[in-house]
Amino acid sequence: MLDKRLYHHLVSWLGQWPAGRALQVVGSERRVRPGWDGRPHPVVGVGAPGGAVLSVPPDKVEAVRALTDLPLTDLLAKLPTAVGRPGWRAQRTVFRYCLAPAPLPDAGDWIDSADESLPPWLRQFTNPVLVARDADGTFLAGVGLKRHDAHGQEIAVGTVPAARGRGLARRLVAQAARRVLDGGAVPTYLHAVGNASSAKVASAAGFRDRGWTAYGISAD
Repeated sequence: MLDKRLYHHLVSWLGQWPAGRALQVVGSERRVRPGWDGRPHPVVGVGAPGGAVLSVPPDKVEAVRALTDLPLTDLLAKLPTAVGRPGWRAQRTVFRYCLAPAPLPDAGDWIDSADESLPPWLRQFTNPVLVARDADGTFLAGVGLKRHDAHGQEIAVGTVPAARGRGLARRLVAQAARRVLDGGAVPTYLHAVGNASSAKVASAAGFRDRGWTAYGISAD
């Protein structure tokens, strides 16, 4: 049975869940409104073993549905243009969620994301971020939470090259997941299909690979 927090997150974030077919294209006003970073995200999709939901702006539904008979690779190649974003790139990533984080010790502290000592990627978050530093106060690793809605928050983690291999990322991800769950939401974690190091971090923190997939498009 699907966790109710995850169910409500997917319904809110996508506009519909479950899919009901192999690929269900739905229109949602969420795709034209500001997302977690203040910018609209015109395509968001999640696929589970029973089918996938692809959420697009309401006025782009028919254009995207016209692509659903194509092989997935071809559909993704044409998707940015179909939603009015020619030149953007479609992305297919692994989608994970966690209901029982690994019992790893905490590795950092929650601080204001406006702290000027943070790397730029962490300062884009509008809520507190989780940071690990060394004894001298030098930044080592951090986590930001993408607050998609009241029911789901996506964990983003990064570690400076010199601090990799110490287990900091997995500890921070597990620590952040506990905070999200304590707040009544479900933590999610996305990573590129071929990113073995990110997959290892996710699994070690308690985010099992269930064969789910996420889809989106970006300008970079």
